[in-house]
Amino acid sequence: MPIYEYVCPECGTRFDVLRPMSQADQPTRCPHCQAEGARRAPSRVASFSKSADGSTAPVSGGGGCASCSGGSCATCGH
Repeated sequence: MPIYEYVCPECGTRFDVLRPMSQADQPTRCPHCQAEGARRAPSRVASFSKSADGSTAPVSGGGGCASCSGGSCATCGH
């Protein structure tokens, strides 16, 4: 199951919820203030683009380890 990020309209808390894709856009309850109606927030994820030669490269605007596959990275120092 994917993890989705939500934001509470009452207190502004951002939080994650593990739920089925079929429920991704349904409002949920805020764990901080218990208000109903927290809506799914735009995801902040790394984005990659495929070039004409078939290779992939990170899209500008990433940060930190946008080009890394995870873990510690000797090339970028993070």
